[in-house]
Amino acid sequence: MKKDDCIFCKIANGEIPSRTLYEDESFRVILDLGPATRGHALILPKDHADNLYELPEEKVASAFVLAKKMAQLISKKLACDGFNLVQNNGEAAGQTVSHFHVHLIPRYKDDGQKINWVPGEPSAEELDGVLEQILR
Repeated sequence: MKKDDCIFCKIANGEIPSRTLYEDESFRVILDLGPATRGHALILPKDHADNLYELPEEKVASAFVLAKKMAQLISKKLACDGFNLVQNNGEAAGQTVSHFHVHLIPRYKDDGQKINWVPGEPSAEELDGVLEQILR
């Protein structure tokens, strides 16, 4: 089911034109209008879910099977040197549109993009505390 005020619902369902790489009954894959690199694309489900937590498990599985296929196609056609799959949930994680989507980002040597973090240095006690908190 789509959400009337969601721009990604409108794009995924063909109400707003896009540069479509792939479409089926559940998903549309489009070129990103603000690409991180050449060939940056988005996988958009046609049904609305704000984020990963709201998407039914079978759609999550289908989205990542499609991500693999599209990554292989884009990598072959654009001869990129690597590939990032990025999926953000929530504003703090970098999600700017509240509609589940997967970024397909071809990477090229010296492309200037950074998708990194500074590794922390937790103590063994801190790691044990996190483990216990998650598992209880």
